[in-house]
Amino acid sequence: MSSASISTIPESEAKRVVFDDPHGAAANMQEAEVTRVRALRGVWRWALVIATAATILLCINQQFSLRFFVGYTQLNTEYFYLLIALMLPFTFLIFPGTERAPLDRIPWYDLLFSLVTFAAALLLMSNVRKAAEAGWEFGGAPTKVIAAGLVMWVMLMEALRRTGGWSLLLSVFPFTVYPLFAESGWLGPFRGTQSTLEQATAYHVLSGESLLGIPIQAFADTVIGFLVFGTALMMTGAGKFFINLAFALCGTFRGGAAKVCIFASGLLGMMSGSIISNVLTAGTMTIPVMKKSGFRASYAGAIEACASTGAVLAPPVMGATAFVIAQFLNVSYADVAIAAIIPAALYYIGLFMQVDSYAARHGLKGIPRADLPRIMDTIKDGWYYVFVIALLIVMLLYFKRESHAPFYATALLLVLNQLFSRDTRWTLATIGKFLEVNGRTFVELVGILAGCGLLIGAFSMTGVVSSLANDLLHIAGDNPFLLLGMCALTSLILGLGLTTTACYIFLAILVAPALEKLGLNKMAVHMFIFYWGMLSSITPPVAIASFAAAGIAGSPAMKTGWESMWVGSIIYFIPFFFVLNPALVLQGPSPYLTGLGLMALAAFGTLFICGGIQGYQPFVGDLRGAGALEWPLRVLLVIGGFVVATPGGGIMPLSQMQVTLLGLAILVPTVLIALLLVRRQPPMPDGLRIP
Repeated sequence: MSSASISTIPESEAKRVVFDDPHGAAANMQEAEVTRVRALRGVWRWALVIATAATILLCINQQFSLRFFVGYTQLNTEYFYLLIALMLPFTFLIFPGTERAPLDRIPWYDLLFSLVTFAAALLLMSNVRKAAEAGWEFGGAPTKVIAAGLVMWVMLMEALRRTGGWSLLLSVFPFTVYPLFAESGWLGPFRGTQSTLEQATAYHVLSGESLLGIPIQAFADTVIGFLVFGTALMMTGAGKFFINLAFALCGTFRGGAAKVCIFASGLLGMMSGSIISNVLTAGTMTIPVMKKSGFRASYAGAIEACASTGAVLAPPVMGATAFVIAQFLNVSYADVAIAAIIPAALYYIGLFMQVDSYAARHGLKGIPRADLPRIMDTIKDGWYYVFVIALLIVMLLYFKRESHAPFYATALLLVLNQLFSRDTRWTLATIGKFLEVNGRTFVELVGILAGCGLLIGAFSMTGVVSSLANDLLHIAGDNPFLLLGMCALTSLILGLGLTTTACYIFLAILVAPALEKLGLNKMAVHMFIFYWGMLSSITPPVAIASFAAAGIAGSPAMKTGWESMWVGSIIYFIPFFFVLNPALVLQGPSPYLTGLGLMALAAFGTLFICGGIQGYQPFVGDLRGAGALEWPLRVLLVIGGFVVATPGGGIMPLSQMQVTLLGLAILVPTVLIALLLVRRQPPMPDGLRIP
């Protein structure tokens, strides 16, 4: 990741800060826990570039039905295997097998793994049409196909280990072999239909429910296009535009540097869908400015980590998991993106309120207008990004063409960039870098998604999901709140060891059916699992986003992680809100009107939650003025705010009116007492900062 630079342009009376493109030629790795990767050179780099170009062309051919293969109609399964053959072998070339493996050259055994994987994928691709005709996934597959399937199974597990780490492998592998002993008595509620090694292998590699199942289908149908769009956007200078726009709009506010961080990271995240990429790009610019403005290093890192975590929540381009959700629910990606609008808005509203209360309590001012980029200059330099994003949104939401939208948007972006930008016009070298960056991301995601697909296949083979849902309901006593709590805790624990996508797939198979049987809305259930699974990015002991931000801020990693939990605490509540009332994910009758009303209530409640957490309540003042009653008042503000923000009705025993009145009954006397106590105290010196 190239470090961002800051340039200053002379003005008549001041130096106006202008931020350069934070992305440059940076790779955009999406989900890996491992950071030790090889930079391919020479023939291997060109091999990756060519394979990536072929992958993108195959995707365009499939989505637009261009018939590149004259006189031959390609099956979806053949298309999936072609993508696997092109991308999966590079896992062993890019990701070293051990900590001691060389980075400056490719060992012979990695080359062997790569070639073996390529050969197995080609053999399976050449037989998958016959398999569909003869039903080989249920038995009768030739020995050579079974042998190739076993090789693919082993290589997938090794690719999973290299891309997702040992924790992901140890979480997934036992379940992939689980069908081989599914009838064992010690499995208890996990007992199911047992398969032989031959049957399990054939089902894993030939059926549309395992390796070629939902995760790879999502990657092949929609993820490729959106990754191409995100990379093109950042390599045409959109990062510079978004960050300068954020500084121009928010920089002068109280605690302006932190609000810029939230706004800029939100804008970048909406286009990239990658948490770590966001931290390492926006963070190199926003964290130093926050520290200079008076924010503690650990708090500055925490704000960036939380703001970047929203990257996988904010439409139109969410993380890879959102595309998998669409496949699981058999809905369009646009439906998932629409469902995410209010939860994402509430999350960022909560972050803004947290920062505002913190800045007010610590006397942190904004950045002088003279030191910030001019709004009109910024828009003049990057106006065409607005048109491109508008095209993407219209095609997603109005025309419902999620597989086509990113390609049209990318084409428009590149044309406008070549016509109107002198600084970021593409050359042949830029195209090569563009393909390389995409290729590295494709390789990583294929390694993770293909391996996780075997999870789905294992449970599909054994037929255990339905009985397990009944067992979970029995344990929870059909109590939705207990089951939601169990699901949230399980999601958080699994998220500590799995990537967001793997965690979601795991719980979508095991827990979601039980929640759905209780009558909860399907979209709300799957979004609930998604949100809780990705909380590990800011929750110690893993907290990869917090640790990455800590490295930039120069603060202790664990301290930054705990600060991140404190700053981003609102995100722990939001998933419960939209499960209680699916109007918050725009589901159900009259969802837009109801959803906006609930959003307003939730935002109002969040104002008091943040005031209690930070110790400064807007319209009241610094709660330290309440003396010994400071902490009791803060606790009551959090409780009252949470009650007001909680939707009523549905599975709640109280109606919306009753819940709101209960919250106000807590808040009104609390605020009045706080006002009385704070106003009696002499005003604190201007600019006082508490270390």
